[in-house]
Amino acid sequence: MALSYIPNASRVGSPPPLVESPSKHLVEGVQEVYVEHKNQLLHALDSTTSILGDLRKFNKDHWVVRYPQLSEQPAPEASNSSRRKSMRRSLSFPDDPSFAADVIVGPAKAGLTRSVTLASIADKDEEEPAEADDDCDRLVSPAEASDFHVFRLDLKLGAHGSSSSPAALVAQLEKSSIANLLDDRILNAVGHLDKLRSRIEDTSSKVLVTGDLNAGKSTFVNALLGREIMPVDQQPCTTAFCEVHDASENGGKEELHILKEGVTYSVADESTFTRASLPDLDAIVSENENDSQVLKVYLADPRDPQASLLSNGIVDISLIDAPGLNRDNTHTTRVFARQEEIDVVVFVVSAENHFTLSAKEFLTNASHEKAYLFIVVNKYEQIRDKAKCRRRVLEQIKQLSPRTYEDAADLVHFVDSQHALHESSESFSALESSLRSFVLVKRSKSKLAPASTYLTKLLADVDLLVGANAIVAQTELDRALNDLQRVRPVLEKMKSGREVLDESLESVEDLGATRTRMRTKELLSDAVERVGQGKLGIEDSSISLPSYPGLLGIWDYVRDVRSVLLSSLDAAVKLAEDEARSVTSGAVNKITQLGDEHLPEGVERSRRIFMPEAMFSVRSDKKSNRKSRRTSGTVVAGGIYGLGIGLAQRPDMLDTTFFDLFDVHHQFWVHFGEGKTESKDDMAVSTLGFASVGLGALTMVGGKALGARGLFEGVVRVWDLMENEAARKWAAPVLGAVTIGLATYFVLELPSTVPRTVGRRIKATLAREVEELGEDASFVGSHSARVSRETRKVLRLASWDLKERFRAAMEEHGREVYSAEETEQRAKKALDWFHEVQRRAGEVRESVVLVSAA
Repeated sequence: MALSYIPNASRVGSPPPLVESPSKHLVEGVQEVYVEHKNQLLHALDSTTSILGDLRKFNKDHWVVRYPQLSEQPAPEASNSSRRKSMRRSLSFPDDPSFAADVIVGPAKAGLTRSVTLASIADKDEEEPAEADDDCDRLVSPAEASDFHVFRLDLKLGAHGSSSSPAALVAQLEKSSIANLLDDRILNAVGHLDKLRSRIEDTSSKVLVTGDLNAGKSTFVNALLGREIMPVDQQPCTTAFCEVHDASENGGKEELHILKEGVTYSVADESTFTRASLPDLDAIVSENENDSQVLKVYLADPRDPQASLLSNGIVDISLIDAPGLNRDNTHTTRVFARQEEIDVVVFVVSAENHFTLSAKEFLTNASHEKAYLFIVVNKYEQIRDKAKCRRRVLEQIKQLSPRTYEDAADLVHFVDSQHALHESSESFSALESSLRSFVLVKRSKSKLAPASTYLTKLLADVDLLVGANAIVAQTELDRALNDLQRVRPVLEKMKSGREVLDESLESVEDLGATRTRMRTKELLSDAVERVGQGKLGIEDSSISLPSYPGLLGIWDYVRDVRSVLLSSLDAAVKLAEDEARSVTSGAVNKITQLGDEHLPEGVERSRRIFMPEAMFSVRSDKKSNRKSRRTSGTVVAGGIYGLGIGLAQRPDMLDTTFFDLFDVHHQFWVHFGEGKTESKDDMAVSTLGFASVGLGALTMVGGKALGARGLFEGVVRVWDLMENEAARKWAAPVLGAVTIGLATYFVLELPSTVPRTVGRRIKATLAREVEELGEDASFVGSHSARVSRETRKVLRLASWDLKERFRAAMEEHGREVYSAEETEQRAKKALDWFHEVQRRAGEVRESVVLVSAA
């Protein structure tokens, strides 16, 4: 059918069209088109409700939906002409001040199809063919295109949009807090969709007549009814909602029903209302001026159905006379809430006062859902400069309701209701015809268009919301992919190199401990051999053999030689420790190099500083007693001098005996040890026997006696020898020879023989410790093990520190990879879901646009 339900803007100011009486065929055709469009719109409402339900669930379970804010930004000077309908905006989020991106908001035309694209992507697109810039196709102004309509949140303290308002209220709010606010707004939208569905399914149409006080609303209603029913006074008198219905809905009876509060009204249930007669309406309204009542007025209109609005023969109509807007806040709020269930709003404005603040606020609020409003400029005949009045009113309407302005010829009427009530008026007749056409013939505009307008704005908000969140999801996805590209190779390298690092550290530790053990063993073994030869264990300028003091100081000389030789062995231990420190330092540096090779960049290196001098040191207990680091009870090298097991401090090693002067066992082994055996008691007297006598005598007269037992044994041996005749015979020659030999020995050989003798005895003592205690407890073995243990302890500590840093770094990178993978999966899922919502919203929008454009 060639019926125009959304006239073009070119009709502004054109003369009112002549409305032909609809034939039966025309009425049936209009009804068929209406039913078809109604079904499409109901399906769109259900689909939109499903989208909003999925959006709430996704916001709760999978993704915190962010609330975007778009601020204006000057477009580049060299912008393409094909982009002139797009607007460059700065995208930000109140819960994340750090996020900022330049975006292109697509044109908001019929259906409010909006897109949000990153400016960097949009600028790279190829230039599209230029299109005609039909601003008349826009449902909202360009300034409103980048803002929400239904989902709009006031996140400021003070007036909305005020430049002087305080800081944003959400500065300390979490993302989930704003998401909860947004969820409440979505829930309200779902509730409003349910109301829209009920309104569309309702076969009747509700026409709300409202306006400012004393604008002549009741007079206008009476003029429409053709009789004076509504109370009229110079002072405001309408405080109740008076709903006028056709008497056919009440069994053909004209009467007044006063609804009871808290009870659902039913015309068949008298318990829900109180009956009254029509003449009582004036008194009831006057008596209950301060009460918020709803009155049902049933009238019989005797006029022809083609001239009557109530009894039109097409659809049931209820005409609602509402209280004035600017009477008080309570009444104004009631009218605001009531308009959501209204199909057509007839706004009556006085030609004398034009639109007040309360009127502008009401029309702005109503325009969110109803793109078309029926505006009656009353008391127009009383205006002297009618052209000026018409021009100023239309300018205001253009700002308040652009769609109404575009169809001003049918929707804006300048009349005088008081004059039309008593006399016929051409302007009022045109108003009645336009109102009947708007309510009855053009029901797709009057009844379906408000729901279509609300849906298109709601879907546009969904587009803006999911478009902005898709940008966030894409940003998080890109960041996650970049993080994975940066971190994952590092983690894989660390995993593959962990075993190599462990083996390298173990190798460094074992090699260092082995080298120090072998080197210590080598040094100390050589030192013991040198001492056994009567030499110092090591060449050390601070240690030297004492000078021979002469025969009278021979005993002190032997003791000093023993002490110096033992000290040289302790110095050898110190030298081994110093070399162990050097080896350990090199091994620690090697561990540091391994850390540089295996630890990734950005990981803090160890702040430990290796101090070689701290090795083999002693510590003090609480009583300031010096203790070894070891807890075994063994004295640390050098005792108080820190030189190892201090041989020069051991009393058993410092004891000096006669055998330090002449080692009988050694001399016997040298002369007779090779294949020679001794006889027993009957062995003949030999030179050795006499030598023994001489040695026994020497022992007795020496500076230090061997003791009573030794003295007694010597006397007995000498006496036994003297009883032998052969011995007495040889005694004088032997004693002489011995005396000469001893004199020669003391004078010539003793100074050089004592160091060798003492050294051999020290070596023999250490050798006996090996046989008695074992290799590990010997002088060489224990020091080798101790030095090796100290080296291993230091290297193990350095290795453990590196391993811990490596483990912590690998765990940190593992967490980063895991978090990035989770973010990647979540962002991909969100991005796909947002794109799917955009597709679903686009399909719904197409059906809504078809209904709006039909």
